[in-house]
Amino acid sequence: MTTETSDTSGDNSAEQSGPVAPAPMRPLWLRLFGHDLSAPLFLLLVSLFLFVPGQWTVPPLDRDEPRFTQATKQMLETGNYIDIRFQDQARYKKPVGIYWLQAAAANASGLGAEAPLWVYRLPSAIGATLCVLLTFWVARAFMGPAGALVAALFVAMAIILGVEARLAKTDAVLFATILLAQGALARIWLKETVRRRWGLGFLFWTALAAGVLIKGPVAPMVVGFTVIGLMALKRQVAWFKGAVPLFGVLWFILLVSPWFITIWLATDGAFFQEAIGKDLLGKVGQGQEGHGAPPLTHLATMLGVFWPLPGFIFLTLATIWRERASRLVIFCVSWFVPSWIVFELVATKLPHYTMPLLPALALPVAAALADPERVRTGGVLRWIGAFLLAFPALGIAIGAFAGPAVLGDWPSPPGAVICVFGAILAIMAARWLIMDVPMKAILPALGAAFCVAIGVWGFVGPALTAIWVSPRLVQAISDVPGCKPAHVVTSGFNEPSFIFLEGTATRIVSAGQAADFLAGSDEGTDTGCRIAVVESRQKEAFLKASAANGLVPQLVSRVDGLNINGGKRLDIGLYLPAHDDNERK
Repeated sequence: MTTETSDTSGDNSAEQSGPVAPAPMRPLWLRLFGHDLSAPLFLLLVSLFLFVPGQWTVPPLDRDEPRFTQATKQMLETGNYIDIRFQDQARYKKPVGIYWLQAAAANASGLGAEAPLWVYRLPSAIGATLCVLLTFWVARAFMGPAGALVAALFVAMAIILGVEARLAKTDAVLFATILLAQGALARIWLKETVRRRWGLGFLFWTALAAGVLIKGPVAPMVVGFTVIGLMALKRQVAWFKGAVPLFGVLWFILLVSPWFITIWLATDGAFFQEAIGKDLLGKVGQGQEGHGAPPLTHLATMLGVFWPLPGFIFLTLATIWRERASRLVIFCVSWFVPSWIVFELVATKLPHYTMPLLPALALPVAAALADPERVRTGGVLRWIGAFLLAFPALGIAIGAFAGPAVLGDWPSPPGAVICVFGAILAIMAARWLIMDVPMKAILPALGAAFCVAIGVWGFVGPALTAIWVSPRLVQAISDVPGCKPAHVVTSGFNEPSFIFLEGTATRIVSAGQAADFLAGSDEGTDTGCRIAVVESRQKEAFLKASAANGLVPQLVSRVDGLNINGGKRLDIGLYLPAHDDNERK
């Protein structure tokens, strides 16, 4: 496994030991783009192709994404950038960093709180792109630009990063802060000197502070375990002086403390009770919101969400094991193993939790693939790798046809065809793995990733109208004739996406309160009309309460579909007071 940054020349060992087999020639694309100047430009272009499709066509994905965007929207509406709220409820689960980034994107667009969803998603898309570029930078500490390019491509193609690039929440940006810290840490550690490296130390501690402001303790945990692992495996501690720890800790505190002190004072400590006492410790002790799973779940999940990397891992295991004493493998083991164990022990398990560990696998695999003298792989491992490479893409192609049929929708013709092309390219890549020529498999794997991104996010996903209930419901409200402005309450359908799309003033109420609202017996406005959104499970109680108010609600529209959370069928009615229709006439 080569970790050198330049090729050697003038070596006459071949003359002394006889002829040697020529090293396999690298693919043309790698020879063209595997350089320090061209690789970042190529990676930027790849990121655009992988992360842009679907940004403005996929509706808000319940529930986490619209919770973040709605809280940011309310910051923009109220001008309060300290307290975090979802309507009237405090949202004290994560720090403020991602909300500030989303608010900055919305303000930069000139639209403020009225900015469309894709604007709120910009920090995640940019964060995902930075993850790809920073992976290249981290890898360059250990290997030449060609190997670093391959490592960055594995991160760019990973399914999980593509998902997080399209969700307006914390994880893509958090991943970028961790990579920035790890890149600085790697360079400090590789120098093996006690000399203080002020520039790298500044990057290291600034990245950690940014990670804390984005998602609390996750970044310090991953990076801190890496530091501890390096100290334990090499039995050396003095090298960490290069990170300027005294100055760094003070700088870290200076960056994170202003908001934490302010939110403590503003909430009388309630933020920390909720964020640490309930959210963090709750996830450790029990599976929150039905996301509990046994240990080793993450290991199994990574075989899918890190696609296409797992297929290549099996072909490089022998080389990585042979080079287990190398600095690259030691660094990546320190990065991966301790944090992975913690993630497996935590009761709550979600696929994106392990995303910050993805480069720890991609780097040694890329270095092994770039090694012309790597150990050949046995046939069984090649077939396992080929299966892991082809099966997910094939499953996605089948799902592009079967998924809409199950939901009662028509498949998207362009999306389904593009996904089929992706499956074909993945099978071609798998064939190269079986032939034990993995470097030739990377380009068709990249083509398959392009097809999956464009097909799924650009066409198949947006065409699944049955699951996008909130946008259709908002459109149905907008289509009610003569009902502008509309004042809306909802009973039984409480998804955050509906609140974000319809507006902050939308109220979540009980069936009885919805009836009172239509009857005008609660506090309300005299302008516009009143609409009660009532899910069928609340209909009977709503009608009984309406009758008690002497009101016969008028059903003006229905929206049905499938709730993506829980898989329940929905049948939602839009009701007006009976007299409103005559008044509008």
